[in-house]
Amino acid sequence: MEEILDAIIAGAPGDVGHLRVPDFYRGVTLHADEVTMFDGVASGDKDPRKSLHLEEVPTPQPAPGEVLVAVLASGINHNTVWSSIFEPLPTFGFLSRYGKASPHGARHDLPYHVLGSDLAGVVLRCGEGVTPWRPGDEVVAHCLSVELSHPDGHADTMLDPEQRIWGFETNFGGLAELALVKANQLMPKPGHLTWEEAAASGLVNSTAYRQLVSANGARLKQGDTVLIWGASGGLGSYATQLVLNGGATPVCVVSSPEKAEACRRMGAELIIDRSAEGYRFWKDEHTQDQREWRRFGTRLRELTGGEDPDIVFEHPGRETFGASVYVARRGGTIVSCASTSGFQHTYDNRYLWMHLKRIVGTHFANYREAWEANRLIAQGRIHPTLSEVVPLEQTAQAVHVVHRNLHQGKVGVLCLAPREGLGVTDPELRARHETAINRFRTGRVPAAG
Repeated sequence: MEEILDAIIAGAPGDVGHLRVPDFYRGVTLHADEVTMFDGVASGDKDPRKSLHLEEVPTPQPAPGEVLVAVLASGINHNTVWSSIFEPLPTFGFLSRYGKASPHGARHDLPYHVLGSDLAGVVLRCGEGVTPWRPGDEVVAHCLSVELSHPDGHADTMLDPEQRIWGFETNFGGLAELALVKANQLMPKPGHLTWEEAAASGLVNSTAYRQLVSANGARLKQGDTVLIWGASGGLGSYATQLVLNGGATPVCVVSSPEKAEACRRMGAELIIDRSAEGYRFWKDEHTQDQREWRRFGTRLRELTGGEDPDIVFEHPGRETFGASVYVARRGGTIVSCASTSGFQHTYDNRYLWMHLKRIVGTHFANYREAWEANRLIAQGRIHPTLSEVVPLEQTAQAVHVVHRNLHQGKVGVLCLAPREGLGVTDPELRARHETAINRFRTGRVPAAG
């Protein structure tokens, strides 16, 4: 592994194709025999530091159409949080089903699960039939793993019945020194970014792109008003940029003055600090407070000059969904990609059906959408929202911080990269965007209790 890293750092990544790939590598794992460890514990009290392990595991060999990548950096996403607390169910069920699908899928059904759905790195080995990539190529990966053996996947790969999220529903993910991906997951690494910056955007930027911009999502257009929940977080920070880049107006909902300031640094002007203004959309565990929906809607109109949101960018789920349906304009769209506060959504259907609103579900992005989202990064139109970087050894702590919502933007992880700041091959483009690239770099990951 040291020889591989030396070749990459020396600026000769093409040499890695001639170097021996180690038989074992370090990865962040879950263990199948520990899936009951949090039984009876409330979701918020489950501690990823107890379930996540950093250990050596055997190196998989690339099958036809697959690529083995040396991972320089990765990132923390909410799907790793869900995996680490075994919610809504242990991910080993995904691996078991994949194992029954094909002989190649059987390699993923193991008593350990290597997590992670982001990476920036260098191609080490290519399986049979891989033509677009070769050893030494600098790449980032999107997390769509798809078989494309069924007709439903050919118009939109996200509709393929064998569609999976790599590193969540498959094994050999990116929070590791090596990762196994399908060749069509790879995209060129933006040359003006460091390894850790390039790794930050894959999952969240592509997800936000499909959710907002794509014809499969809300079809964002110039002049739209877009309500963005969690606008300074990993997903919301890319949504905010895409809205601004598309000539629309974001209304950013955050939970602290620090997060409000992060939105201002991105160029947003209309901001609601929901903690400071005391919004409580639930009276108790079973009853929503429609007076709070109305108070929130009034506040939105004060900010927008009387306009309701054309689009509501939803991902908190249970906590906010009723309010989201209520405040969207007549004929507006509520587009949902996740449920970080709970998967059971309750809303008053009168405000949907009588006001002709739409609820659109989106999930990650297809290959073309991911490519377009990465192209915006490479052009310097959208920037990574990396707030902090930790070494691989501190991944469990970083996942715990994201679980507790103590972060801003994305938390990155150095895997093989020995330090931050490496990997830039286009310093001129970087110099033009340095301030924007670094606007989330304001602090350290807290040592949460």
